Amino acid sequence: MARKGDRYDASELEEAQFEPGSRRQVLKNLLGIKAKREMDRVEQREQIRALEDLLTRYGPDQRFTATDICLIHTIWLGPIYAWAGRYRTTNISKGDFLFAAARQIPKLMQAFERGPLREFTPCLGRPDLARALAVVHVELVLIHPFRDGNGRTARILANVMASQADLPLLDFSGLAGEQRERYFAAIRAGLDNNYEPMIGIFSDVIDRTRRISSGG
Repeated sequence: MARKGDRYDASELEEAQFEPGSRRQVLKNLLGIKAKREMDRVEQREQIRALEDLLTRYGPDQRFTATDICLIHTIWLGPIYAWAGRYRTTNISKGDFLFAAARQIPKLMQAFERGPLREFTPCLGRPDLARALAVVHVELVLIHPFRDGNGRTARILANVMASQADLPLLDFSGLAGEQRERYFAAIRAGLDNNYEPMIGIFSDVIDRTRRISSGG
């Protein structure tokens, strides 16, 4: 999907992907929303609702599948976008970074299910929780299976996985501002199967979450 500035770029079906009258700032949606600020609020509200739903839907012994990833995306964005939960059919990039080719997504998601999801979920009693969250997060973001909301879907999944290990909602606030570059660098490192940078990030997130939860 084409975006300006920090938004994604896609060359195919560009005009059809934006809500008419939105000045190419808002993707075509079921609610007719044209203002980016309003859409940001709606997506955030729906993300909170979806996470509450998912935390009750998935128990501590759930081993996640590619179908679950699609369901997570649907529960979150289904009220907003007709394509929620469906794999994208166009190639997308962010800056000079090209995500997985659209035609490869079904095969890549199958491999994701057979590999990281099978290896690292469920998370109940895992001593390597930071690694589990990091590997699953990096691999899902690199595939980027949906037209939009991939990073946030990966964070929703991380929260549900963390809940299996009896953690409260993860505190990602430390990734704002300058730390965003550290996060993006950790994603890029995953191209070489180097997950250590993201493991460091999730270790910090887990520590911060536990500290805040305990009132420390």
